[in-house]
Amino acid sequence: MSHEPHEAAHAGLKLHTHTQGDETVIYCAGRLTLEHADVLKAHGKSLIPHTKRIVVDLKEVDWMDSAGIGTLVGLYVSARKAGCEFLLVNYNKAVRDLLGISHLLSVFEACGRAGMRFP
Repeated sequence: MSHEPHEAAHAGLKLHTHTQGDETVIYCAGRLTLEHADVLKAHGKSLIPHTKRIVVDLKEVDWMDSAGIGTLVGLYVSARKAGCEFLLVNYNKAVRDLLGISHLLSVFEACGRAGMRFP
């Protein structure tokens, strides 16, 4: 089952979503910061009841702050409570370092260990 891609944009953050089967991938581009994090939070939470797996691709995210981390953690917790798998992929060194400083890297790095990379 394939759905049409969904796009949402807010000044500074653009989301492109593609669903196929039980997996939804949210491609993020721009800045995941206090000014923009609510866009991802609302969009991600709206998807949780309708999918078994959410993958957030951060390949095009050039900056993330603590609000961005809070959004990712909130989505992770909401997904887990709903029995939905939540993964982060393609994050850059700056995002990886930020997750490490906040002691959250171990929560999200399992997909990196499994070699999950999206083009």
